Amino acid sequence: MTDLYTAPVTAPDGSQTDLSAWRDHVMLIVNVASKCGFTPQYAGLESLYRAHGGKGLVVIGFPCNQFGGQEPGSAAEIASFCSTSYDVTFPIMGKVDVNGPDAAPVWRVLKKAAPGLLGSEAIKWNFTKFLVDRQGRVAGRYAPTTTPQAIEADIQQLLQR
Repeated sequence: MTDLYTAPVTAPDGSQTDLSAWRDHVMLIVNVASKCGFTPQYAGLESLYRAHGGKGLVVIGFPCNQFGGQEPGSAAEIASFCSTSYDVTFPIMGKVDVNGPDAAPVWRVLKKAAPGLLGSEAIKWNFTKFLVDRQGRVAGRYAPTTTPQAIEADIQQLLQR
């Protein structure tokens, strides 16, 4: 599977869908968690979404509980946390694994397209970010420590294409 748009993803209600609704958009795809030291990045992600959503950016959060059990909640609990704590309006998908044999297909495609340090495909922690251009090509992979604001220039460059 090499196409991000047709890779199956789980919606928050548990149904199967894909990312085809965001074809021709710049996508910032992030594995998120509610109880992580990087959780305050939700505010920065939302700020990017509000500033550039009308220009073709979509931020898509994929909750993941693989790192220190930092996303233990149900889809409803995650949605409530995101809404009440950070006023998140960007799409939050169903909980996924990003590593291992049960890694979600979207995450397998992302990791293969943009390996991390020393060629490792493994996601190291929550809030790893992948920037995808309007043609569905991975344009960048960013570490959890990279703030959303630090990649805004890269996003703006892709939005102008």
